[in-house]
Amino acid sequence: MGKRQPWYSNGVRFECQPDCGKCCDQPGGVVFLAPHDAQKLADHLEMPVQDWLDRDCKRSHNGRYVLRSRPEDDVCIYLNEDKTCSVYEAKPNQCSAFPWWNENMASNRAWHKTVQLCPGLRQPGSKVVQLPVIQGHLDKDRVAEKGFRKWD
Repeated sequence: MGKRQPWYSNGVRFECQPDCGKCCDQPGGVVFLAPHDAQKLADHLEMPVQDWLDRDCKRSHNGRYVLRSRPEDDVCIYLNEDKTCSVYEAKPNQCSAFPWWNENMASNRAWHKTVQLCPGLRQPGSKVVQLPVIQGHLDKDRVAEKGFRKWD
């Protein structure tokens, strides 16, 4: 008996929409970081990694580093007023992987909530993102979610 294909095995229509930023503009959103994300962002901001972690990150409930949110509205510290990313060139893999997060694709209910949030999933003429690309994003999301607790 073969492994059942995921519901998205034929691909999913998606195209990021200009001036949207809804994926980053969610109060309480958590961006987990893989070690290479921390290195990339620290390099981009021309800071030693540990200094960057101390300034721009906090610890999750189980000690993993996550991006800090703005205290006034609890959204990402790197989201500009025009809904663009101030560190786009170095953004974490988990950000690049959206909407292809494991938690979003785990159930019909989770996916339906994601579709409601993301206008890029509601564009009839958008291109189909194929299964290997989706799986690549899911893998990156899995690594980011594993995170890290200590910078060596």
